[in-house]
Amino acid sequence: MLKEAMLYEKLEGKKGNRVHCFLCNHQCKISDSKFGVCRVRQNRGGMLYTHVYGETIAANIDPIEKKPLYHFLPGSSSFSIATKGCNFQCGFCQNWQISQTSEDGRDLAGRPFAPADIVQRAKAEGCQSIAYTYTEPTIYFEYAHDTAELAHREGTYNIFVTNGYMTAKAIKTIQPYLDGANVDLKSFRNDFYRKTCNGKLQPVLDTIRLMRELDIWVEVTTLVVPGQNDNPAELKDIAEFIADVDTDIPWHISRFHPDYKVRDGGATPVKTLQKAKSLGREAGLKYIYVGNVMGEDRDTDCPKCGDTLIRREYFAPNQIRVTDDSNCPSCGEHIAGVFK
Repeated sequence: MLKEAMLYEKLEGKKGNRVHCFLCNHQCKISDSKFGVCRVRQNRGGMLYTHVYGETIAANIDPIEKKPLYHFLPGSSSFSIATKGCNFQCGFCQNWQISQTSEDGRDLAGRPFAPADIVQRAKAEGCQSIAYTYTEPTIYFEYAHDTAELAHREGTYNIFVTNGYMTAKAIKTIQPYLDGANVDLKSFRNDFYRKTCNGKLQPVLDTIRLMRELDIWVEVTTLVVPGQNDNPAELKDIAEFIADVDTDIPWHISRFHPDYKVRDGGATPVKTLQKAKSLGREAGLKYIYVGNVMGEDRDTDCPKCGDTLIRREYFAPNQIRVTDDSNCPSCGEHIAGVFK
């Protein structure tokens, strides 16, 4: 469904009906009839339109832990939606079938799903939140914004699972309705972002800081890809950056499995993930989780006394011992997160 985009301006000049999109940090300047980097936003006669409003490519009920969010309503379900498209082109993308569209963005057909219907479906299914996930919510911002506003009125939480490449203006626009986010911090090297994602590092760092300043609950995920971002010095830099923002931010260190364009070699060695965890501890992070490895560090322990507060099997908690006022019942230490 075509809908006029938010967060753009018309450009005056000799080059005709160009528009400047400032939804994400690509800051695309788009000529008439052309698409932005995301391939779903098009300039038509000097007006910018989104092609994916009201059309989902995926809609599922997921455990909140699958996002992954471990300190946000643990044990609850999240109604999870996506449209096609992305503003990155990562060669190791694990949702590439729906995130990487053709040049004009018309190769994947979404299913009509109105914002009001999404909110009602989430409530009917007993979901406490709606997650904008699987692809990149920034590129279907208008759809997510309108759905989140309705959900907020109904007392349903809203979550972004994002690469963090949105502008400050976009974050501030969605902030009244956005309760939590998991931000992918893919690397701490600008060359990696430039060559692998067709982006830059600094805007992602700025997003993490700004979201915390705006009191949006944030968790960070790093997919550790062998030979690309697994150097201990880089993992140390990531851990120290997160700790500098807030030592309460959970860090999810995720194991890579060969996919899409990165199929050579094997999965990330578990010892690499364990080394990253130790670097996170040295940096002062209180909550560190190893993902995509069965039996590895899914539980939440009290950072003060060490008692296990949330015990998880796969994605489902089978024990939650955080008190109603978000404290450890054994020692009284405050446990950061959203637990009610």
